[in-house]
Amino acid sequence: MTSLAEITRGNTTLSRGDADHLHRLTAEWAFLADLCFADLLLYVRARGGGWMVADQVRPATNQTMYAIDLVGHTADAEQGELIEHAASNGVRIEGQLAADEPSTVGRMLAIPVRRDGETIAVIGKHWMVRAGRPLGELERNYLHIFDEFVTMIEAGTFPFAGRVADSSAAPRVGDGVLTLDATGAVTYVSPNANSALHRVGIQANPVGMRLAELGFHDGPVRQAFERHEPVVEEFEQGSDVTLLCRCVPIVRHDGARGRVEGGLLLVRDVTELRKRDRLLLSKDATIREIHHRVKNNLQTISSLLRLQARRLSNPEAKAAVSESVRRIRTIALVHESLSREPGEDIAFIEIVRPLLRLAEEGLQSPDRPVQFSVSGDGGRIPAHTATPLSVVLTELLQNAVDHGFVEGGAGSRVSVVLAHHDGRLDIRVVDDGQGVAEDFDLEQTTGLGLSIVRTLVTTELNGTIAIRPASADDLRSAGMRSVDDDQSSGTVIELCVPTVD
Repeated sequence: MTSLAEITRGNTTLSRGDADHLHRLTAEWAFLADLCFADLLLYVRARGGGWMVADQVRPATNQTMYAIDLVGHTADAEQGELIEHAASNGVRIEGQLAADEPSTVGRMLAIPVRRDGETIAVIGKHWMVRAGRPLGELERNYLHIFDEFVTMIEAGTFPFAGRVADSSAAPRVGDGVLTLDATGAVTYVSPNANSALHRVGIQANPVGMRLAELGFHDGPVRQAFERHEPVVEEFEQGSDVTLLCRCVPIVRHDGARGRVEGGLLLVRDVTELRKRDRLLLSKDATIREIHHRVKNNLQTISSLLRLQARRLSNPEAKAAVSESVRRIRTIALVHESLSREPGEDIAFIEIVRPLLRLAEEGLQSPDRPVQFSVSGDGGRIPAHTATPLSVVLTELLQNAVDHGFVEGGAGSRVSVVLAHHDGRLDIRVVDDGQGVAEDFDLEQTTGLGLSIVRTLVTTELNGTIAIRPASADDLRSAGMRSVDDDQSSGTVIELCVPTVD
């Protein structure tokens, strides 16, 4: 669907200031649709003539007239006549629309949107009138407060100047409404707002009283009335109730600053939401503490094995214990990273970098120096994938150092290239060592390291792995050959792992 910004920029002659005014209006107008129980459509004059729908909002308090999005459509002749009258005369006008159902009558109220004394757009309020149903108290009060804001729109004082308000998390009309007079006294309380007051222990009839007199926190009202702009505040009322309130002042500008004639206070009880948030935070902290303790335990085991290795005289036994220590340190590193990360996933690059440092410290020797590098971004991976994937990468680095580079031979670099897209993580490990044979078959290998890799990739990670000789293009893409160097040697390992369950 085309956005408001695209329509105002590409289909109208509106200035940047006018477009910003309309952007602020549509960022705020959801509560207006709820108050008037009607669809609101924003019409702008198109360059080629006629009036185009630039945005629309449906009410949460009533049935919509339009099941489809009308943004980008042009108003028909019936609507265009009302819109043109409102735009030319700067006053609202009401007329009849065609309705789908015989028992209903469609109505439209065209409201001029003015800025600096000029009409820059028109709001169309579209609703259905059903015969034989009188308005109730709630509907009369909502429509009255809507009329107050329409007056502000016609005067150019709504939306409020300044930054675009983020009203996405603010209470809606259906959550609870209190209307206030110029002194801050309550003039009407909706049933849902009344229930919210009862939950915080206010049983008295609030009409005619100020919120502070009721023992209710009135910070949002005081700030909105003083600053002449909407204020959103979340606070604890009593010991166990959390409320989210939004106060929108009604301002009349007959002078430089204007005066507040009343306000709309929207109230939402978010107690259960915040309890769930606290439970999630507590759960997250517990999980991180578990990862921290597992890391400490693994480091202890690693230290004990190193002590044991020093007492061994058999070189093969010593090498086997050293490999076990390296694998345990790899798993401990993953748990350490997870203990610092909130949530149940982690940025893979945050694991790869310390893994390469670990490889530089433990895998190479002075007579066989190897440079490790990483590039790209692996995105975020689930915690349950991080450990086996890190073990696989460590084994591949170990294999590259042990078998790819011989003492006195050519080559000294290992590159890890990461990429992620469409719920998949791609890892390429490229070295410029002596390479593997053309007929190399991973399934036929008997070494422990590659056997671990094959098992983890296919059973734990549900991924695929391929090992082949590196071409000159592979080495150039990894930064190991110049553009005009066609020599090829080394190995490419391509690993593909799904990151979405």
